Amino acid sequence: MRMILAAGVLAVATTGSALAADATVMRISHQLPPAHHIAKLVEQFAADVEQRTGGKVDVQTFGSEQAYKADQNHPAVARGQVEAAVSVNFQWGNTIPEMNVLTLPYFFTDLKRIEKFPGSDLNKLLDAKLLEKGVRSVAWFYTTRQSIFTSAKAPLLKVEDFKGIKIRGLNKLVDNGLTAVGAAPAAMPGSEVYQALQTGVIDAGLTDLSAAYSRKFYEVQKYGTVTPFFSVYFHMYVNPKWWDGLPADQRTAIAEAAAKAERDAIPLTEKTAEDAVTQLREKGMTLHVQTPDEVKAFEAAMQPAVLEAFRKSSADAPKAIDLANKL
Repeated sequence: MRMILAAGVLAVATTGSALAADATVMRISHQLPPAHHIAKLVEQFAADVEQRTGGKVDVQTFGSEQAYKADQNHPAVARGQVEAAVSVNFQWGNTIPEMNVLTLPYFFTDLKRIEKFPGSDLNKLLDAKLLEKGVRSVAWFYTTRQSIFTSAKAPLLKVEDFKGIKIRGLNKLVDNGLTAVGAAPAAMPGSEVYQALQTGVIDAGLTDLSAAYSRKFYEVQKYGTVTPFFSVYFHMYVNPKWWDGLPADQRTAIAEAAAKAERDAIPLTEKTAEDAVTQLREKGMTLHVQTPDEVKAFEAAMQPAVLEAFRKSSADAPKAIDLANKL
C-alpha cells in the first residue's frame, strides 16, 4: 500500500512539474518532520539549487515519509524510482559496517574532526561503499554530536547508575557499550521511545539532544544527562544513472549547493543543540552536562567493547578507524 501511494505522490509531482516548465526534476525523499533542523536545511538546499540553475532543476522534497519509509529510500533511489533521498548514517550499519565508525561511543564527537570530515579520505571511503550499493553520495549533513540519557526516577550521572537499567538501544554494535556498563538495551525507533518511557517498557531514553525536546520527552522524564555519545549524520544520495545523465552545469550547481549545505549544517546543528538545553530546562527537566572527566570515565567503560566488535565487522573497519584518527 505504501509503495502504491508513493508512486502516486511522485507521479503527480512529476506531472505537475512537467506542465509548469521543461526542467530537470530532482525528487528527494526523507523521513524527517518539517520542524527538524536538517529538514529545513534540505529545503534551503532545494531553493539554492533552483537559484543556481535558474530554475533548470526543479527540486521537490517529500519529508515525513510522504513518499517512502526510511528503509525504502535506498532501494527506491537505486532502482531509479526517485532521484534522491536523505538517510541517517546508522541505518546502513548492517549493509555497510564501515558506516558505524561515526557512531562509535565517544569516538567521532570532536568538532574539529567533524569540520574536517567533508572531502576527507574517510568521507571518500564511505562514499565508495555507498556506490557499491547502487547510490552516489552527494552530501553529508552533520546532525548531532550531543546525545542525552533521560530518566524519570533518578539521574544517570555515573557509569554504575546504568546497572540494571532498561534503556533505548540503537543497534547491535552500539548496544555493546550499553551492555558493558550493565544496562539492558532495547532497540526501537525514535518515534516509539516516548510511549515506551511513558508506559515503563523502558526506564531510560537515549536520543539526540534536540530530539528530546521535539519529541517532548520532558513530559515523561524528569532528568537528563547531556553527553557527547556519538555523532549522527543525515546524508543525501542520488541515483548514479540519473546523476551521470545530467548536463555538466547542473551537476556542478547541485554539487556546489550540497557543499554549502554541508558547511551550513555545522553551525546550525551546534546552535540547535545549545537551544535544546535551554528549552528542556524551561520545560522543567533537570539537566546535567557531563564534565571532561566524566566523559573519559564513560568512554573507558563503553568504548572498548564496541571498538573490538567494530574492528571485526568488516575488512575495511580498521581502515575506517585509522582514517578517522587522522582527522
